[in-house]
Formats: sequence, C-alpha cells, structure tokens
Amino acid sequence: MFLSQFESMAHLVITPPSTNQTFQFFSSCSGAHLGNFRHITQEQRFLSVWHPKTPYSNCSELGRTKFRLCKSKYKTIQLANSRLRNQEHRRRKRWSRNLLVESKSSLSLDKVEEKEVIEGVGSDSYYDAIVIGSGIGGLVAATQLAVKGARVLVLEKYVIPGGSSGFYERDGYTFDVGSSVMFGFSDKGNLNLITQALEAVGCEMQVIPDPSTVHFHLPNNLSVQVHREYNNFIKEMISTFPHEKDGIIKFYSECWKIFNALNSLELKSLEEPIYLFGQFFQKPLECLTLAYYLPQNAGDIARKFIKDPQLLSFIDAEVLCDRHYGGINYPVGGVGGIAKSLAKGLVDKGSNILYKANVTNIILDHGKAVGVRLSDGRELFAKSIISNATRWDTFGKLLKGKDLPKEEENFQKVYVKAPSFLSIHLGVKAEVLPPDTDCHHFVLESDWKMLEEPYGSIFLSIPTVLDPSLAPEGRHILHIFTTSSIDDWKGLTLKEYEAKKERVADEIIGRLENKLFSGLKSSIVFKEVGTPKTHRRYLARDSGTYGPMPRKIPKGLLGMPFNTTAIDGLYCVGDSCFPGQGVIAVAFSGVMCAHRVAADIGLEKKSPVLDAALLRLLRWLRTLA
Repeated sequence: MFLSQFESMAHLVITPPSTNQTFQFFSSCSGAHLGNFRHITQEQRFLSVWHPKTPYSNCSELGRTKFRLCKSKYKTIQLANSRLRNQEHRRRKRWSRNLLVESKSSLSLDKVEEKEVIEGVGSDSYYDAIVIGSGIGGLVAATQLAVKGARVLVLEKYVIPGGSSGFYERDGYTFDVGSSVMFGFSDKGNLNLITQALEAVGCEMQVIPDPSTVHFHLPNNLSVQVHREYNNFIKEMISTFPHEKDGIIKFYSECWKIFNALNSLELKSLEEPIYLFGQFFQKPLECLTLAYYLPQNAGDIARKFIKDPQLLSFIDAEVLCDRHYGGINYPVGGVGGIAKSLAKGLVDKGSNILYKANVTNIILDHGKAVGVRLSDGRELFAKSIISNATRWDTFGKLLKGKDLPKEEENFQKVYVKAPSFLSIHLGVKAEVLPPDTDCHHFVLESDWKMLEEPYGSIFLSIPTVLDPSLAPEGRHILHIFTTSSIDDWKGLTLKEYEAKKERVADEIIGRLENKLFSGLKSSIVFKEVGTPKTHRRYLARDSGTYGPMPRKIPKGLLGMPFNTTAIDGLYCVGDSCFPGQGVIAVAFSGVMCAHRVAADIGLEKKSPVLDAALLRLLRWLRTLA
C-alpha cells in the first residue's frame, strides 16, 4: 500500500509497494464537513460585504462601469472602473470593501470582531501573497510568510478556517471533520511542525498524549497495538511474529536511520538551492542518507529483511511515523482548534483572512499569475498566488480554459485522484465501549485483498477517549471512515441517495458491532453520514478526492510535484504536493511553499542561476517516476 505521509519515519523517502492508499487516507486525511453547519452563531455570520443594510444579492452595481461602495457611516462614493487589463492601473483604481473576521481566542470563534476595511489606492490593495483556501497547508504557508514580513490575504470559501481539518458542532458534540490522529505536536526535534507553526505566530495549544497510535484488527484474528513507546511496540511485534525477530529489528532500525537523518535537518523548501547547499555542508551524511532512500519504497526495504507474508501485509497497511519520538497528541477542544489558532495568529501578524470568499478564477497577465476573481466579481491582486486547492481543482477549474502545462500533464499520467470516503459521525452511550478502549482502530476482518476494495477496511477514531469535553456527559464520539468512490453515488434520485447512505452506513456500523462493540447500534443517539458528494460540496475537492494516488508502483516520492508550477507567480500547497497527505505532511508543504515564495518576492536570499538549474533537475527527476 502506497503511503505518502510525512508522518512516516521514512515518510519523505520510502513508501510501500502497492498503489492502494486506504490506511494512508484514514490515518491522516480528513472526512466531510457534514450537514448544514448550524453551529455558527449569529455573531459569526458573514454579513453583507457591501452596505450593512443591503442584501448581498441586491448588490447589482458590482462589475458595472460605475459602481458604489459604502464607506464608514454609510458615506457613498463613486469610483470609475475602467476595466483596463493593466494590473497596476486596476489596483490603483479599484476599491473593495471586505468584512474580515478576527478570532478573539486561539480555541474559540464564539467571539469575533467584525472589521470594516476599505482597501484603497496604491499598495493598500496589493498583497505580497494571496492564499486560496484555509486548510492547514494554506494557513501554514500564510502564517510563515506573515512572520517573514509579507502582507498576506487568505481567501476562504466557508465561514471558519480549516477545510479538511475543521470541525462542526451538533447537539452538544464537537466533531472533527477529518482524522483525530495528530502528529507534529512534539516539543522536540525538527518534525514537530504543528508546534513550530503555532509558536511562530505566538499561539500554543494544550494537547493530550495518546498511549497508542492505532489498534489493528486484521485477518486471521491478528491484533496488533502500535504502542507509543518503541520498545513496547517491538516487543509486541516479536511476540506476534517470533520467527521474524531479526527481520523486524533490522527493518525498523532502517526506518530509524532515515527518521533520525530527517529529524536532524532544518526543514525548508527543497526547491531553494541556497538552503539545500547550506544543509548539505552542515549535515552531509544525513543529506546523503535521505538522497539514497528517496527513490525507494518501504515495502521493498521490508522485503530485504522479512519473509512472512502476513507481516509484510501489515507493514504495507500501517503508518510508519514519528509516533515513537514525539508520539501522537490530541489537541484539547478538537482538531479544529489548530486552524482557528493559526488564523488568529495570521491576523495578529498584520495579515488578513476573508471568509465566504469563493475564488472562481486565477487571473493571468502575459502568462503570469497576478490575482484572483471571486464569485461576486471582485478581483484582488498580489505578487504571488498560492492555491491550497487540489491540483485538479487548481488547473481544471481555477485556470479553466487555459492550456494544461506539460508538467501537470506528466503529473496526471503518473498519479490519479485517490478515492474519497464515506464518513459516519456517531454519538453513542458511553457504556457501549469496554474499559481501556483505544482511541484509534483499523479493521480489516477477513481477507487482505479487501484492503484494495471500496468499503473493504474501516478506520475508527474515538477522540472522546482522550478528551471527554467533546461530547455530552455519558456519551462518546465515534468517527468512522471507509473508502468510497464518487462514481458509486452518481445517478441516484435524492430519495435513492438518502436510502443508500443509510443502508451502507448501517452495514459499516454492523461490522464494527460484530468485531468490536457489541450492542453498538442500539447505543446510537446521534448519527450523521457524509459521502464523497458531501466532501466535494463542502470542501471543494474534485470528486471528493484527498490527493494523488500512483497509477503503478511508485519510485519513492520522485513523482510528487513540489510547490512551484509551470505558471510564473502561481504556487500549490497541500496534499497533492510533496510530501503528500496528512496534517503534518501538508504543514511541511506549507513551510516549503512559504520559503520558496519568500525568496521569490525578496524576503529571503535567492540565486536565480541556481534556482533555474535546481528546478530543471527536479523536473527531470520527476520524469523518472
């Protein structure tokens, strides 16, 4: 099973041999943002972006030759919109009024401050960077740039930040949109990227250590608990597979070698040669170690030391990560607090985030990305545009009608859109869970071949095991994932669609009842089901996908694109960029992107000659994949 998660010990450099990504998605990606989102209070609502007493739908002046904008105390002024294509002239003549929502607390949006801002003449209406989307990758890129002194505007389609790492509230429950398995919160090393991102903008979150990563329930009644403590994990592995003792020790020692090399390096853009040369001269052995393993697969490495087919299948299914170094830690109050804290930190650093801002187009001027157009017709401009959308959405929708760059053609030849999920959020009576129930479970009941099939395996998170405050007293949250393709939900009437949701969800819940929790169905007091269509609708992901999946056995991560694109001024960040899916993976993508953009806009040192040479080399390496 192909794992392109940065959480892996060998994450940047080794991946198992199969193209399946089932557990990869479960362990690190996010599910659907479900329902109608009625948890937003009246204070939090994004009011009219025009006159506070004028319905948004009635602002018909927008985009005409002359339009009116409201200033403080409702003073109206007239400005001419010349519609000239020259970017400089546009930004000097166009005014826009934005409603910016500023979080008062790093962990709560219960109180917000509504700011009226008139973006005016000259530099006031021009940004160093515009970030499309406020997922973790986009927010980390934005905050890292803001810390470097850049003026950044984040545009978010919804009314709260986070995207796939957001949250929603229902009936006293706080549900994580996606996975509750959180890496990157360690207080040591260089791979604690969530901790570093929060600290950079003066934010801190309390976390709860998880004593185990995942409890696997596998065919042939194989049960493996991945303990936080490495020695306990190895002891359990050897106890389960005593005949593979030497192979187990050698394989995981190899993983540690790669992890330690990676953990010793300062993590910045792999597309910036000054940084790369600096790291190489400081840590040559570690850099050479990573370079050696980069084109290799974890499964191939495991097969050098291990022969047992069941153990190899387990290695193909599990997540290799920094779980034994920093461990996984759950943020108090839920995963959504990460994005809320980063958004607050962004505003504190003098940049902005604009909600209910649906970007429909990236504006090009002579082949260079110079701005964005919103669904209401407004246009905003910047030195650089960073898309936190998937690459399919970026090049297929935001740049619709433009020729697909050759580099993107090559990427789509090597990778396809990975399947989406069926997500089930449950509120259950607490007594249905046995004492000492683990927080995270992976269930594959009967046949290893089902790992490759839709609905074949199940991932379950129970975050209330760690943080009971997420649910009413006497209740637990169960968040269930299973892979599902959007094609499986097409061609249905609304009645058929709702009936199928209930039927499939009931089957999945029944499997968990048979395997783990007797009486589960009768204990349910709340249920919400989301399909790939839900993910597509609320998270603006093409086909509900959570990133790329290789068409064939990959050569490590060589085929993954980085942050730069073939379009000058346009960058991508998130799970369809190196190093792939997962909260900590997209955080690293954000760090890399911010460093590369900062160099390109003059906030970091750069060498144009070395830049061109390195980018050519990286493009050539991707052709080898």
